[in-house]
Amino acid sequence: MQSILELRHLKTLLALREAGNLLRAATLLNVTQSALSHQLKQLEDHHGTSLFERKSVPVRFTPAGERLLKLADAVLPQVEAAARDLVRLAQGVAGQLRIAVECHTCFDWLMPAMDVFRSRWPEVELDIVSGFQADPVGLLYGHRADVAIVSEIDPDEKVDYHPLFRFEIVALVAKDHPLAARDHLVAEDFASDTLITYPVPDDMLDVVRQVLKPAGVDTTRRTTELTVAMLQLVASRRGIATLPIWAAQNYLNRDYVLAKRITPTGLTGRLYAACLPEMSAKPYLADFVGGTRESCYLNLRSVELL
Repeated sequence: MQSILELRHLKTLLALREAGNLLRAATLLNVTQSALSHQLKQLEDHHGTSLFERKSVPVRFTPAGERLLKLADAVLPQVEAAARDLVRLAQGVAGQLRIAVECHTCFDWLMPAMDVFRSRWPEVELDIVSGFQADPVGLLYGHRADVAIVSEIDPDEKVDYHPLFRFEIVALVAKDHPLAARDHLVAEDFASDTLITYPVPDDMLDVVRQVLKPAGVDTTRRTTELTVAMLQLVASRRGIATLPIWAAQNYLNRDYVLAKRITPTGLTGRLYAACLPEMSAKPYLADFVGGTRESCYLNLRSVELL
């Protein structure tokens, strides 16, 4: 019996298992949902059997689907490892990847992504530039960092920006705060309260840059280095904080504080991996970006790929 199985079919099935549904799997693979459905239907028609239950949430695979997943688990890691080995043989890959970050909450997702990268490229020296960096792109020019995680694209900078993901930023208030019953907050709601933040400049805070400043709203600031200290201050009604929802999720799960959408449509943050053009040419840079996008999309709440 001649098989039409290709590596893309196996990748699709793995993505479907990891993402949980067709839409998220299509996003993960950067294809349309209809194209993904067509690919799977073609495979099912050829073999005369279904691979998964269409209406199951999360997705449930049939015995035929489970058999192909077993094949994918065995084959794809070997194919990817061989591809990296070929790059090593051709280019003698060795180098370093020093990462600078401008956001305190980046470490929540960066460390797991680094663990994945380290297992794939053990010969690449991986490190984080210590301390919070107010100008991470400047470290690229000074060759003190190889990648900078930034929240905005500056067209005047002579660097490459690799899109990572976008996410919702929420306001966090105490359960007995006067604003606790509100569906969402607007700029004026911050005017009479204290904004509790990490110790960063105003122009690095999305809520200030995108919401408060355009509305002409000033607010008192109080800063702390620690997320747990920030949430303790919020819980005791010392002010309002704004964080990516994944950074506050553990506290929300424990009903410690409440999350409120900022503006009726929500406040969106974005993250990019910036590097010098010569770093973009490194094969392990592309793998770092791709692995980070996949890891964050699958594991962080309310994340959408850019």
